[in-house]
Amino acid sequence: MLQPSRPVVSDRIQAVVLDLFDTLVEWSPQRLPTIEWRGQTIPSTAPWFLPRLQEMMGEGFDRDTCLAAHLGVLSEIEAERERDGVEITCLERFVRMLSRLGRWNETEVATLAGELTRVHMAGVRRVTSAPVSWAGAVRRIAPHFRLALCSNFDDSETGREILNDTGIAHLFEAVLISADIGVRKPNPKIYERILEMLALAPGEILFVGDGPYYDVAGPNRAGMGTVWVREKKGEFPADVPAPDFTIANLTELPVLLGC
Repeated sequence: MLQPSRPVVSDRIQAVVLDLFDTLVEWSPQRLPTIEWRGQTIPSTAPWFLPRLQEMMGEGFDRDTCLAAHLGVLSEIEAERERDGVEITCLERFVRMLSRLGRWNETEVATLAGELTRVHMAGVRRVTSAPVSWAGAVRRIAPHFRLALCSNFDDSETGREILNDTGIAHLFEAVLISADIGVRKPNPKIYERILEMLALAPGEILFVGDGPYYDVAGPNRAGMGTVWVREKKGEFPADVPAPDFTIANLTELPVLLGC
């Protein structure tokens, strides 16, 4: 059920900025294959890229050593993202992993990292879907508002491919993926960049997304209106100022906007 905390959306709103994952498209990690690691079962694309790594390493391949390098780099990158608000690309992730294994020169690392990135990203795309009803909601608002997309994602090419998979990419006049500029939501620089791309004042933008910190707190600090997409997200965090509006999913957005 639609739960507005204000009676209507401001008539100043000129543009709607959408998050990508779990807002416009549905990310389903439960559809990934799994790996067993130190007593845990972890959804991962590793079963898809490890065969290529084994081919490259031959008899020197050791699954646990490769997984330790991969998961160690993932943890390192997550810490950097959290601490510094930066984006580190998927390509850089594999460069670090391969460098840590110490088997190849710099040129070979770059080539193999590119291959592994494409395998990994093909898997991510495979388990991401575009609900027809969500895309339909965007089609309803498109004649009335300018549209933009702002997403945290570590590969620009795949992010745009996933947007294209929705069938409505042509409706977005501005697309900003964190890998494009090296910073992530809620870093203020990414909201500044979307404002520049749209050439609008913050109060003329409504930011819509499922992340309380990325899509509500960050845009709120930047002066934008906010809509939280709450489906499957539980309770809104008590330490974050409430969004202007809450919807279950994008199907409720046209009603909120009067479309």
